[in-house]
Amino acid sequence: MARAGTGRPEGTQRAKQRRADAGAERQRRAGRPFRLRTQVLLLQIVIVTLTLGVAFAIFGYVSDRRLNDQYGQRALAIARTIAADPVVRAEVARYAPGTVTPEQHDQLAAGPLERIAIDTTERTGALFVVITDDAGIRLAHPDQARLTEHVSTDPSEALAGREAISEERGTLGPSVRAKVPVVRPDSNLIVGAVSVGISTTAIRGQLLADLRTAAFLIAAALVVGIAGSALLARRWGGLTLGLEPAELAGLVQGQAAVLHGIGRGVLAVDSAWRTTFVNDEARRLLGISADIGRPVDEIGLTPRVLEVFRALDEQPTPATIGSHIVVVAARPVTREGRDLGAVLTVRDRTDVEALTRQLDAVQSMSTVLRAQRHEFSNKMHLLSGLLHGGRTEEASHVIDELIGAGPLGAATPGIDAIHDAYLQAFLAAKAAHSRESGVELVLGPNTWVDGNLAEPVDVTTVLGNLLDNAIEAARVADNPIKQVEVELVQEDSTLHIAVADSGDGVAPELIDTLFTEGTSTREDHGVPGGRGVGLALIRQIARAHGGDVRLASARGGSPPLTGAEFIARIPGVLVDSEMPWPQQI
Repeated sequence: MARAGTGRPEGTQRAKQRRADAGAERQRRAGRPFRLRTQVLLLQIVIVTLTLGVAFAIFGYVSDRRLNDQYGQRALAIARTIAADPVVRAEVARYAPGTVTPEQHDQLAAGPLERIAIDTTERTGALFVVITDDAGIRLAHPDQARLTEHVSTDPSEALAGREAISEERGTLGPSVRAKVPVVRPDSNLIVGAVSVGISTTAIRGQLLADLRTAAFLIAAALVVGIAGSALLARRWGGLTLGLEPAELAGLVQGQAAVLHGIGRGVLAVDSAWRTTFVNDEARRLLGISADIGRPVDEIGLTPRVLEVFRALDEQPTPATIGSHIVVVAARPVTREGRDLGAVLTVRDRTDVEALTRQLDAVQSMSTVLRAQRHEFSNKMHLLSGLLHGGRTEEASHVIDELIGAGPLGAATPGIDAIHDAYLQAFLAAKAAHSRESGVELVLGPNTWVDGNLAEPVDVTTVLGNLLDNAIEAARVADNPIKQVEVELVQEDSTLHIAVADSGDGVAPELIDTLFTEGTSTREDHGVPGGRGVGLALIRQIARAHGGDVRLASARGGSPPLTGAEFIARIPGVLVDSEMPWPQQI
């Protein structure tokens, strides 16, 4: 019982909570605004309805004025015709002012004026045709009982010689009437007036017929407008991907905060390959403008970057742009299966590449030092053995060899012509590497470098790339003599480099594109971003110093160097030998 008693309040509490949650949900739904497409649809329907309503009212007013004027002109034409009739003019002139008496009623009723008025009324469909003398006494009237009476409306304007059109109410009801003076046949004396009226009921009937036609057309236009508004609202929903204004505003704010705040460049295009977004970092790294809506081919992308973007290559690919070394990648953008365009991301690798080149230089130096240490260690062991064995003369000979030549001189003949220790160590490391590949690295006979390197990293990057390419070309060639010759010559602060090999040279179809990114004679073998960056990079480095790297000969040099020959010129990278090179790193 206690357990049951304790359960009832808990159940009641849960029921209250459910009712409260349901009430909150109803309030939330009641307070939720209409969807954007619904708001647009309703607003357009209201606008279309108001516009057509105003147009209908204007049409009704203009039609009413037009019909009144039209029927007034019609009445005026009838009145003019009657007033110009010779019979009418002669008969009206017979009745001088004050001569018409009630006794003449029967005479007027049977006279020619009454017949003309009745016939004209029947033929034209006018409400009435009234003829008066110059005192306003009726000489002809549709209701013969009113003959010889004064007209109910003012005839003074017509009797004064002026034609008049007005809308008035007379004994026969409201009408649009025209009044024209009647002139004596033999003079210009005004002797009476003709008044012709057309019932406003006929005008209203015609107006209602016009309005019914206009209402039908307006209703059809309203239906078309509502249908068009519905299609436009649907199209709007498609263009906004079903997102509401608050969601769109949130996306824009988030985009501005994220895409402008991240440390990489972002370039976006739509499905037609027109730019839709470029952040500041992309403009800086790619060297492009921020023109939105232009085709991606026209914004200034380099051929390599454009190729990666067009191919939607998601694999990070290195590229050189001006003084920057970047890594680019592209990917398509879709939403619910719909193609929205593509995005290119750009990362700056300039500092990383500089550090990598410095690390390569340090590794090359480390390799040479390890080789020297190993060689000196072996000779020290030999010297120790000779001394312990009492063979002092042979030990003295070994010491003389160590002092006179040293391991560097023995490893690379002619290296003494290079006074910079860093450059010596680098060439010694490359010589060791080439020997491991079965290729002989020799120094050219004109080699002479008296100064020290001021930019060792840039120099070894250019020299190392040229040597690596030459060693590889000589290694894979069919030439039985596998040799690479490098010649270094100093001219003031400028270093000239010439590298030739015994390989197969450069194919004719590659000569024009050899320094273009992505051009390479080697296979990728899984190299990230592919090959074809080295020559473009070293040319960029040389040109940054005011120099250049070029292909001097595609093939056909003096044997055994029958392969390609490259020449590099790098100004401002050498200083006087008194300045030690470690200070320049």
